[in-house]
Amino acid sequence: MPDHPTLETERLVFTVPQRTDFEAFAAMRADPVVARYTSGTPASANDTWGRLLRYRGLWGIMGFGHWTVREKTTNRFVGTIGFGEFHRGLTPSLDGLPEAGWVLASWCHGKGFASEGVRAICHWLDTQTPHTLSRCIIAPENAASLRVAEKNGFTFLAPSRYMDQDVLMFERNRP
Repeated sequence: MPDHPTLETERLVFTVPQRTDFEAFAAMRADPVVARYTSGTPASANDTWGRLLRYRGLWGIMGFGHWTVREKTTNRFVGTIGFGEFHRGLTPSLDGLPEAGWVLASWCHGKGFASEGVRAICHWLDTQTPHTLSRCIIAPENAASLRVAEKNGFTFLAPSRYMDQDVLMFERNRP
């Protein structure tokens, strides 16, 4: 398996995060529409820089990570989609499992990019890694992400709490 795999779908290109992704990534994370279901508040440039480094570092330590996603025809920044392991301290535990996550820029909400992207990363996980189980957490109010998870084979596992917020945990077994 390459250390830094790239993926392509019909409309999207996935690459491992680069320094040149920072400005678009920071703009996305500073958008209150995007922050609504993630941190709850727009992210600072400093926080986003740390996240970019974590996303890149996951690849060398875990063999999986988050990709920067761009629209194939325009090269416009779409967001980040991938897997992490963040030791969140949740019950049930996410530790030792690839945790799927996706955050997309508000300009492309509702275009099906999240479903297309999560389908691609799940296929990659199933065919390029030994992992047979992945999980994700989603805010109960995030109807769009709940649909993305369901379309991609994630089933409800349990309610949990993270950072004093209710979350729903889902899991997906390799088909």
